[in-house]
Amino acid sequence: MKKSQTVRGEVSAKPRNPYALAARQKAAGSHDRHQTVRSLRRSEKQMLNARLRQRDLADE
Repeated sequence: MKKSQTVRGEVSAKPRNPYALAARQKAAGSHDRHQTVRSLRRSEKQMLNARLRQRDLADE
């Protein structure tokens, strides 16, 4: 049975991906405005469906 390998020595500060450093400095991430509009539209649609379900249950 082999022993698990351990990493020894210093960890390199140089990123493997040359674009990773630029993305980290830029604080790249999701587009908040786009996500907010999408989540608002989705929540409104869910509320509408819930009201329609309640109305259908009341009619029966």
